[in-house]
Amino acid sequence: MYFVQNFRDVKHLNMLTNIIVALVAALVAVVWIHPRIVNIALLKNIVDNPNARKLQTTPVPVLGGVAIFFGMVLGIALTCRSADSGSLLPIMAAMLIMLYIGTMDDIVNLTARLRFVLEIGVVVLLIYISGMSIDDFHGLWGVGVIPMWVAVPLTIFATVGIINSVNLIDGANGLSSGFCILASIVFGIFFYITGCESMLVLGAVSVGALIPFLFHNVFGSTSRMFLGDGGALLMGVVMATFVVNVLASNGASLEAIDPNFGVVPFVLAVMAVPVFDTIRVMISRMVKGVSPSHPDKTHLHHLFIGHGFSHAGTTVCILTLNAMIIVAQYLTWYWGGSIELQLYVVIGLGVATTWGLFHGVSFLRDDNPIKRMIRGLGRATHFERKGIFLILQKMSDRM
Repeated sequence: MYFVQNFRDVKHLNMLTNIIVALVAALVAVVWIHPRIVNIALLKNIVDNPNARKLQTTPVPVLGGVAIFFGMVLGIALTCRSADSGSLLPIMAAMLIMLYIGTMDDIVNLTARLRFVLEIGVVVLLIYISGMSIDDFHGLWGVGVIPMWVAVPLTIFATVGIINSVNLIDGANGLSSGFCILASIVFGIFFYITGCESMLVLGAVSVGALIPFLFHNVFGSTSRMFLGDGGALLMGVVMATFVVNVLASNGASLEAIDPNFGVVPFVLAVMAVPVFDTIRVMISRMVKGVSPSHPDKTHLHHLFIGHGFSHAGTTVCILTLNAMIIVAQYLTWYWGGSIELQLYVVIGLGVATTWGLFHGVSFLRDDNPIKRMIRGLGRATHFERKGIFLILQKMSDRM
């Protein structure tokens, strides 16, 4: 028994070491390369220009994904031997392809149909190489492992949806990167508990690479850079990989620890705001008779911005809503709720947070007290260029 406990302690120490090495390496790498990528983007005019639909007023570089990928690769490489992160090679290949597709879209504007086909191709390739798919409901409604002819289409549908949902929330400074940091931390805790070291490293490098980018994105002026479609699709693949690894029958699972923990509700809770907001927007567009890929200003972040919230305030509010759904799923499990109840709680809160909030606020009259209170709260969130935040802006622009 002593040797078993000692082995566990050594294993956990090794995992913690890998987390620190991966995170710090990715963070330092992005800190170093970020200003250089900004200069290249400005020199080559690889920028996102303002228009009637977009929220910025000046051209902003869109090569954030290149900087993030650089940091993630370095962090993974440094833990390749100690954490078996070499098994992440297929995922890194998919990340690179998605980065290339998204960057091409940023530069030459690929058609939505072509990008959609390319995304499906990458997902199919990843399923084939990794041998993992969403093939287990882990006891939800009494369902366990499902046949491959159902699992493969389900995985393609779910992963492509997740990839695009992460891309579609990239509409306010720090929102997409902030969400991916939150999700990577939560998934990382899951993988730490289940002992899945390779996925734990992927979560660590994601957090490390995104922190300096988020810092510049929120506080920077001359150093500000967007993820761009390349970065959003790159991180979408990472989020989809986490989901598949949690739900796959041969992936990480908490069932051995507690069979009543609902892994399906868990992943849906983590991805709640992007997924439910994307579904709402797509359905709304189709009801209006336009293409689901037709751009507009009907996302949840547009609601906050339209009512006077700053970009940073919008990001904080939306991430807080998503975190509340995650906590609600955890508490439902902790208090003995069934897997099905955990799912219904997540769905209910996800719908209320996106559909209910958006349409509820939109239908209120301008002189409604609730709407006046929301606008007042929005005005209070304009803190990015005041006090300590002004100092942070100057620091980020000098880095």
